[in-house]
Amino acid sequence: MGLPHTVSRRGLTRVPRPLLALAIVGSLVFVLPFVGLLARVPWSRFGSVATSEVVVDALWLSLLTSLLAAAIATVLGVPLAWFLARVEFPGRRVLRAIVTLPMVLPPVVGGAALLFAFGRNGTFGGPLADATSFVLPFSIWGVVLANVFVAMPFLIVTVEGAFRGMDPRFEEAASTYGAGPLEVFRRVTLPMIRPSLVAGVVLAWARALGEFGATITFAGNLPERTQTLPLAVFVELQSDRDSAVAISLILVVVSLVVLVSLRDRWWRR
Repeated sequence: MGLPHTVSRRGLTRVPRPLLALAIVGSLVFVLPFVGLLARVPWSRFGSVATSEVVVDALWLSLLTSLLAAAIATVLGVPLAWFLARVEFPGRRVLRAIVTLPMVLPPVVGGAALLFAFGRNGTFGGPLADATSFVLPFSIWGVVLANVFVAMPFLIVTVEGAFRGMDPRFEEAASTYGAGPLEVFRRVTLPMIRPSLVAGVVLAWARALGEFGATITFAGNLPERTQTLPLAVFVELQSDRDSAVAISLILVVVSLVVLVSLRDRWWRR
């Protein structure tokens, strides 16, 4: 005899009250801050703030850099996820840990690591600047690199799980009909993991859109050059809290729309 079900087709039937109480308290931890944010939105000024030059420039820069970061993360992250999922090699666990480290590392530390590596006097950035005069910090490409660094692990984790979970017999069948490895990957493997791939790309984009710590540490906070929406919120908090709240609401709405759109592609899988 199995355990009694707590959920029926008509919804919740018998939910233990302690679990229900804890679930409600847990949800309030996330709901109340956003309620507080909505309560402070200057609705009378929201339109003018949302269309101000600072917000429009920061929004445009955020969209541009986050989309570029998502594209780069896809091109590099999907092969890396496949490599981690399918190829056995010494040090695979160490590499996986390093790849996913930015997910738990304080973003400021990640930005400092990027600065020491790719800064004007960094280990790799110095020789690069001397040879090409190309400097990453305090440039739009510095913003993109910081976004890729913090966002690509989300794509890799999502896609690697899909590679591990798919049935390899379909790939083997395609190979027996003469398809090469790249053709199998392009025409069989990628279509089979498409929902997870889409989810990973969108998650990486959303993470890049909201990046703050690594960006301000590595690329600075220069208006019209490296100041994204999260950085604009930081500046406005020090001078005009109403504007900071309005900009924060824009970011919350964009992120919420993205996460709600992923509910069928990610969580239900």
